Amino acid sequence: MTVFLLLLLLLGLTRTTTHAAVDSSRSIQIMNESGRRVVVHWINPDTGEMVLQSDPDVLNGASMDLNSFVGHTFEVRELAAKKTGVCAGEDETCRVDHFTVNSNVDQVLFIREGITVEHSDSKTIALKSASKLLDDCKSIAKRQLSKNENADVDAAASILEELTVCVQKGIAKEIEMANDEITFQAEIRKKMADSWENYTCADDAVNATEPKKEGANWRGRKVSVMIDRPASKIHTIQNFLSPDECRAVEEAARPRLHDATVADGSGGSHKSDSRKAKQAGIKVDWKGEARGDPIARLSRRVYDYVNHVLPFNIRENGQEDLMSIQYFGRGPDDETPDRYMPHCDGDCTGLDFKPGNRMATIVMYCDVPEVGGATRFRNSNIHIRPKKYAATFFSYIDPVSMKMDNQFTEHSGCPVVEGEKKIVTQWVRLGVDDRNPWNSFNTLGIKYSDAANQ
Repeated sequence: MTVFLLLLLLLGLTRTTTHAAVDSSRSIQIMNESGRRVVVHWINPDTGEMVLQSDPDVLNGASMDLNSFVGHTFEVRELAAKKTGVCAGEDETCRVDHFTVNSNVDQVLFIREGITVEHSDSKTIALKSASKLLDDCKSIAKRQLSKNENADVDAAASILEELTVCVQKGIAKEIEMANDEITFQAEIRKKMADSWENYTCADDAVNATEPKKEGANWRGRKVSVMIDRPASKIHTIQNFLSPDECRAVEEAARPRLHDATVADGSGGSHKSDSRKAKQAGIKVDWKGEARGDPIARLSRRVYDYVNHVLPFNIRENGQEDLMSIQYFGRGPDDETPDRYMPHCDGDCTGLDFKPGNRMATIVMYCDVPEVGGATRFRNSNIHIRPKKYAATFFSYIDPVSMKMDNQFTEHSGCPVVEGEKKIVTQWVRLGVDDRNPWNSFNTLGIKYSDAANQ
């Protein structure tokens, strides 16, 4: 109880301090949708020096994160195409635009065609939300006015326009205040999740999270729904795979096992301390499906379940290989245990989906450790203890708006302390096929052919 009260007090103090202090730091996201490669420089206000921020450039279709301060100004400059050696501006000049960090939150900079920067933030989002709401209301009101033959339609429409402008300002302000509060609460949630991450992983007695809904049945398998948001779904499925399927995967993986890698932020991948495990990609022999090949049978079940949850009619064509991932425990004194630090399998920015990228994952447990190895979705406060032959499914796309999850499916693999954790993972993409397979895209989600031509 004392710890709980101290936590509440800490949160209260944090909130007071956060609102009282003037914090000029801002996290910015830059999305390049210009069709060209660009570089981003910070302009030193004292010397005018141009300081490179991109590493080294931002490809079309890629994004970059930037930590800055209110009032800082940046230059976005087009780079010459690799093939032609020239830019696309008038007289082959390289086009330039600038932006300045403002005091609003949720700032996203879109670099549009022609190298023009469009600045989106909490205020512009609020204004757009208010405008859409009022446009809908205006349409309804105008239809009602047109039905009244005795009404002075022009005069009424003029009054309606004036009323709309007045109300819009009020609604936009209210939406902006609500967005600010949501952002504040989200930051608190993320900070708490970060603080509790190591604690929950270290305490093997922590119970698995109770599901939001259970009792559902899929092909005789019990399904528990842990979270069910439009862009963030997490399910567990019992008895998803069989012992013979696990054996087949392990045998296929054995000669190919190598150190696991992570995306490096520039389109490639590299080894990292954030992910310590062995992995091996396994190609599915789809021709063997008819004769009962266990790996093909398992892979078909994966896509069937994805299509059971999401309305995309996903096919196996062009998808990533099944991935066998193995973690080994070396005792409680191991200072660098096998684990996977918090990460997102696909974009988790809340922005638009990029065709060809990941949008769902299924993790299937073949062997589970005696101690450790839980899967933790820290921003959703969901803790899943691995269970032999079960699976965890999660998707990170809203099928209606085609917006990506906003960090609710960020997850980690807790350290394996004793025993072995052997899983089979399928990352599922949308927009791939035989002509555009998964490996035609780099780890930024950009086709290699497009990147080479920029």
